[in-house]
Amino acid sequence: MTATLIPPVHAATDKPAHRDSNVLRWLGAYTASMVGDNVYYLALSWAAVQAGTPSQAGLVMAVGAVPRALLMLGGGVVADRFGPRRVVIGSDAVRCAAVLTVAALLFAASPGLWLLALLAVLFGTVDAVFMPAVGALPARVTGRDQLARVQGMRGLAIRFANVVGAPLGGLGVALGGAAAAFGLAGLLIAVSVPLLISVRMRDLPMDLPTDVEVGGEAGPHPMGAAQDTACRATPWQDLRDGLRYIRGHRVLAPLLVAIALGDLGFVGPLNVGLTLLAEQRGWGASGMGWVLSGFGAGAGVAALLLTVRGRLPHAGRVAAASILAGSVAIGALAYAPSLVAAVGTALLVGLLAGLSGALCGALLQTQADPAYLGRVSSVAGIVSLGFAPLSMPLSAAAIGWWGTGPVFVTSATVCGLGGVVVLCSGPLRRAKLPR
Repeated sequence: MTATLIPPVHAATDKPAHRDSNVLRWLGAYTASMVGDNVYYLALSWAAVQAGTPSQAGLVMAVGAVPRALLMLGGGVVADRFGPRRVVIGSDAVRCAAVLTVAALLFAASPGLWLLALLAVLFGTVDAVFMPAVGALPARVTGRDQLARVQGMRGLAIRFANVVGAPLGGLGVALGGAAAAFGLAGLLIAVSVPLLISVRMRDLPMDLPTDVEVGGEAGPHPMGAAQDTACRATPWQDLRDGLRYIRGHRVLAPLLVAIALGDLGFVGPLNVGLTLLAEQRGWGASGMGWVLSGFGAGAGVAALLLTVRGRLPHAGRVAAASILAGSVAIGALAYAPSLVAAVGTALLVGLLAGLSGALCGALLQTQADPAYLGRVSSVAGIVSLGFAPLSMPLSAAAIGWWGTGPVFVTSATVCGLGGVVVLCSGPLRRAKLPR
């Protein structure tokens, strides 16, 4: 491999991340891609409903999650073997081409559900590679001391995409149907590709190129022999090596357990549980929208706080306290006496969950060896996207049996166990973000 050598990351960067043009180009690419994703999912659901029955549309929406969950671990291996920048650019290019192809076919004809199902499977398969690479990319863009700020910026981008994506998708459907919405999604994803190409990557320890160019001449890097040995390992060996690394890490292992418990306890109540709660209380769709807005606003404030401050002291302890307090707020949401109280409680849930999530993400980025970041991100992703959604049908069934209160309290207890794990793990509890 031939690459231009960029000086390795130092203890601190010259500029804070929110003023670094290189980081801002990455943020622009990430935001465009996330907005495109939101438009794509709206277009897919609309096209599926128009082409088939509601149950068939639900099946189309679900089939994309299967390859994403099954292949996510392999995607982490791909990101680490080939580099997250290359993988993200290639993945976005494939996603863009697939969505634009379907848009063109829908303009020309009505292929039916099979085309939409094929697109969903392809999109989910590419996502299995794309998402671990996205998780590994921030450490290549900025210094370790700026990763907490980058997590805050990433959170703001996600909130922006959630707010803007649905109206844009609806506008596309209103103007030209599903084909126009798919076309808009493809164009938004396409915007990210040149931005990503323009982002400069940093060589990190244990992640240096085999060959470098200095003054236009290529030559072997001193660490090339070590990398050659690593490159001879099979993907299966890389996967096993990554899982062993996580299992033996004093901070990452309990951190991933805490993230898993938090997601399992959080996803059910804040998705299907909130819908059923709003129905029982008579808040209606508008009331549920206000509660969700409160959650989004709280999460946005947490992301903005980290973006501005860049670092919070005693990150492990603050994350544990935020998880525990947030779990209490989740349980209290089911007993809110009025819609106003529910919105305020949701605001608190969003603030605490956003803060703990960003801190856990920053600790994951700073504690993991850069050579394993793709695999570490894939394990975190498979928990959030593979296991946590399973709690939604279980939550719905449990609410039907026992009511919203007990189920919300049970979910809050599961979420709170994540904070207990952080407190019981000395290395994680004492973990700090780099200055």
